[in-house]
Amino acid sequence: MGFSLLDSVIVISYLLGVTLIGMYIGRKQNTTRDYFLGGKEMSWWSVGFSIVASETSTLTFISIPGLAYKSDMHFLQLAVGYFVGRLLVSVIFIPAYYKGDLETAYDFLGKRFGMGLRKCTSSVFIVTRVLASGVRLFATAIPVHLITGFDYATCIMIIGVFTLVYTYVGGLKAVVAMDVVQMFIYLGGAFASMMLIISQLPNGWSDVAAFASSNGMDKFSIINMTGGTSFLEFLSAPYTLLGGILGGTFLSMASHGTDQLLVQRLLGCRSKWESQKALMLDASIIVLQFGFFLVLGLCLFAFYGGVPFQQLGLKSSDEIFPKFIVENLPTGLAGLVVAGVLASAMGTLSSSISSLASSTFLDLFKFTSRGKNLDTQTEIRWSKRFTLLWGIILIGGAMLFTDTKNPVVEIGLKIASFTYGGLLGTFFLGLLFKRTNQVDAFAGFIAGIVSMIIVLSYTSIDFTWHTLIGCTATIIVGNISNLFTKK
Repeated sequence: MGFSLLDSVIVISYLLGVTLIGMYIGRKQNTTRDYFLGGKEMSWWSVGFSIVASETSTLTFISIPGLAYKSDMHFLQLAVGYFVGRLLVSVIFIPAYYKGDLETAYDFLGKRFGMGLRKCTSSVFIVTRVLASGVRLFATAIPVHLITGFDYATCIMIIGVFTLVYTYVGGLKAVVAMDVVQMFIYLGGAFASMMLIISQLPNGWSDVAAFASSNGMDKFSIINMTGGTSFLEFLSAPYTLLGGILGGTFLSMASHGTDQLLVQRLLGCRSKWESQKALMLDASIIVLQFGFFLVLGLCLFAFYGGVPFQQLGLKSSDEIFPKFIVENLPTGLAGLVVAGVLASAMGTLSSSISSLASSTFLDLFKFTSRGKNLDTQTEIRWSKRFTLLWGIILIGGAMLFTDTKNPVVEIGLKIASFTYGGLLGTFFLGLLFKRTNQVDAFAGFIAGIVSMIIVLSYTSIDFTWHTLIGCTATIIVGNISNLFTKK
């Protein structure tokens, strides 16, 4: 049906509204504690919603429906693991974080092992976050490009500039507040699309159920008990029950327990209990959200008559939802859904910018000769400079990926994935093994990264096992090192 003038007005109003409101909410920033941690006064429910929005990129908004369209609902096994992982973070990590007045996730490692490890892990986070966020920002531009017809560079600039403005002015308080708004916008747009699909099917939901079980298929299948004939084939099989739950658990512990992108919000709550409530709110919503987007994919499968996406002239299942948006949404609703796509992108991007700036200033710059003994206003100025710097770098980095054949995209995604296991294992060495020291932690961390380089280079093991393998290697080598260094 095309993108009308009314749709454009809705999208522009959303962009301007989010930016201006975010600037207003975060206008009073007196210290870096206010700027990067919201003064540690943020409500648990807003932090919980914010974490959902931060981890829900456009990749989720677009790819998960496409995943159900071409296969089934086995991905939901991973979401169950996500829930378990968040539960363990709330029990193991958050109490440790609230024993001291921590500023970042890596502040814990600094207090436990020494400043050298804090700086090292923070630097690793910065490098991997820049690569991953640049890839995500470019990936966001793909559906926006397909829907609006704008070139990739324009789409990246629209998303990046508006997000950077309110993040620069308002800090974490503005980021969290706008994340809450953006979560309801993208979920509202997706829900409206699902209702429209069901209303246009001759028999409504009955058609969805019929197509999902036609020709011997069972697209409602959630549990996958298959896994090949050998152990290596089992590890390489995608979305098995054990791989999904175990892999999701360790991946979730790494992302929500060691990644400054999400830990930053948990540290901004008023108390340990508030932080735990925020994380469990996120855990509950995320399972329901993944289930919802998978069902949306089944609705699209029924809408297009159960034909493979290739027969619709598409190169990837990721294009199925954008195709529906462009061709079938009525005037006004198309604008709402595009605003939802932008909302999912801006929530993730603002979180990346803020976490990169906080880690750079609090973990690295503050301990240099130039960063010591600054007054509060100078600290705020430096904090905003780092926010501006990382915003520009992420926008510019995403521009480099406009050639979709660029292998840097694959490299960036691989680098972002293999550091999680080493980081999680290092945190476990600090939390669970009281005798380990900084040398042991460094040895384990390096071993975790090396093990992932080997796995990614020489095996076809599914990504769901990567974090567990890296974490295990880190813990084993760290403890072996301790046998030689404990004296």
